[in-house]
Amino acid sequence: MLSRIKVRLRVGRPRTRPAAVAADKAYSSRANRLYLRQRGIMAVIPEKSDQAANRKKRGSRGGRPVSHDTDLYQQRNTVERCINKIKEWRGLASRFDKTPESYLAGLHLRGAILWIRSLQPI
Repeated sequence: MLSRIKVRLRVGRPRTRPAAVAADKAYSSRANRLYLRQRGIMAVIPEKSDQAANRKKRGSRGGRPVSHDTDLYQQRNTVERCINKIKEWRGLASRFDKTPESYLAGLHLRGAILWIRSLQPI
């Protein structure tokens, strides 16, 4: 999935390598961290408790503890809430649409509605 990401900036062509990737503990694996490290991407992924216990059990052979930026990890919550607001539409949550074009149109429509609602004063 990371090979298809395009980060758009104000000017220039889209970047294909983000500065950091935030993920939950389910994606905490050596393979994922190695892939990100090889591409020069900072991994913002907390370590699972069982992985930490196994690493500590191995002692000095277990390696260094995994570190991650807690401030960046907390920003992941904003993305999660946005995804949940998008999934409030039943058609988008359960993928009723048959074609990718109509599903993408629903995503654009839901995004526009969320954007318009964010502009209105409460």
